[in-house]
Amino acid sequence: MSDRTPADQFFDAAIGLLQRVRDEEADAVTAAGALLADTVAAGGRLFAFGAGHSSLAAQDVVYRAGGLALMNLLAVPGAVGVDVMPATLGSALERVDGLAAAVLDSAPIRAGDALVIVSLSGRNALPVEMAMNARALGIKVIGVTSVAYATRTSSRHTSGTYLKDHCDVVLDSKIAVGDAELTLDTVPAPFAPASTVVTSALMQAVMATAAGALADRGIEPPLLRSGNVDGGHDWNARVFDQYADRIFYRR
Repeated sequence: MSDRTPADQFFDAAIGLLQRVRDEEADAVTAAGALLADTVAAGGRLFAFGAGHSSLAAQDVVYRAGGLALMNLLAVPGAVGVDVMPATLGSALERVDGLAAAVLDSAPIRAGDALVIVSLSGRNALPVEMAMNARALGIKVIGVTSVAYATRTSSRHTSGTYLKDHCDVVLDSKIAVGDAELTLDTVPAPFAPASTVVTSALMQAVMATAAGALADRGIEPPLLRSGNVDGGHDWNARVFDQYADRIFYRR
C-alpha cells in the first residue's frame, strides 16, 4: 500500500503539469509575451477576461504587485460564478449567445489593444464569441485553454468552434478533460482540480516575458510594486499618473 497521501499526489500532479507547460509551451509563452510587449510599445492597452473559475487567473494579473500596471479586467457581471446567487447562473451566462458582443461594445477596449481570454474548456459561447468579436474589432487575442477539450467535447457555440480557433496565440494548459487530477477507490468521483495553479502560472510567465521583452527594447516596463513595502505607494502613484489613459480599474 502506498504511503503517498492525496496531498502528495496532488502536488506531484501539479508539478508535473507545470513542467509540461514550461517545456511544451515555451514558444507560445514567448509569442504571447512579445504580443503584449508590442501592444504596450505601440500605445495599446491590455485586458484579461475569464468566466467561472477561469476568472481567477485573469484577476490574478490585474492590479498586482510585481505585475504590469496596464492589465485591466474585462468584467462580465455574473460570469465569475460565485458573485451571483445561485452560483449556477454564472455557468448559464457562459452559454448565452450575444453576451460577448454587448460586453465588448460597452467596454473601453479598442483596436490596437490586446485581450487575454482564459477558458479551460474553450467550448462555451461567451469565450468563443469574445475572441471572434475582439479580433473583428482589430484586437489581438491570446487564448489560455486546454486544447484537449476540443477533441473530447462538443462546442456549445453555433459555429462549432472553440476558443483556440480564434486566437493570435494559444497557450495550452494541458489540463485533462474534467479538471480533476486524483481518483481513489473510496471516492466516487475524480477530485483535486489543478487548472487554477497551472493557468495562473502560465499567465505570470507571459507577464514576466512581456516585462523582459520591453526592457530588452529599452522601454521601462510599467510595473506595480507592493503597497506593503516602503515607497511602494509613491512608486505606484507615478505609474498610475504616467499611464492614466491606459489604466481603467482606477476609475
